[in-house]
Amino acid sequence: MCGRYSLAKSKIELEERFQAEMPGEFNPRYNVAPTQLMPVITSDSPEGFSHFYWGITPEFSKNKPVSQKFINARGETISEKVSFKTAFQKRRCIIPADGFYEWKQLGKKSKSPYRFVLENEKAFAFAGIWEEYENENGENKHTFLIITTESNPMVSEIHDRMPVILTPETEKLWLDKQTELEALKSCLQPYDQAKMMSYPVSPMVNQVSNDSPSLIKKTSPMDQFGNYTLFG
Repeated sequence: MCGRYSLAKSKIELEERFQAEMPGEFNPRYNVAPTQLMPVITSDSPEGFSHFYWGITPEFSKNKPVSQKFINARGETISEKVSFKTAFQKRRCIIPADGFYEWKQLGKKSKSPYRFVLENEKAFAFAGIWEEYENENGENKHTFLIITTESNPMVSEIHDRMPVILTPETEKLWLDKQTELEALKSCLQPYDQAKMMSYPVSPMVNQVSNDSPSLIKKTSPMDQFGNYTLFG
């Protein structure tokens, strides 16, 4: 599962990395959560960024169980599930990020957050799908889901699932509407752990309302009593 990620890059950095134009302003995000509006690039408009809601629209965000259920799609079954297969075939997107969070279980009531990044800490993209529908006010809304796969050995120490991280080469395949089904499926693999890093971060990331640069700084591993030390 992927339930929180970061995109701590500037608008210029994102436009250069993905060779796409971003309308309006963008402020770096350190604690992205479901139901929030975030930039994506779709197979319909690969030359520019769109802004879609993660998982569900805000009208339903008070329903937490629903929000948590519809933020990810499993890569192993996405081409077969009725709820996802059409989007998999026709409405694919990439979701820019520079890290994601998972929580290590320390005891029955204690968890320590960790951040996973690429070894160079540069921006990358998750594989995703998107939907468009009309809300009760007649407005068109767009949402996206992040596709997950089995964890690589590094991530599996904390969680058995991880988001699908695409390489620049597979990003192009994913956004190309002519890519065949088997080639798309081949993109949905665990990312090479040798090209990733992970480190413990502040438990302040647990609160969605917290969104500051301190959240992505390395800390000491939190102990079972909730104690930790912030570095740098």
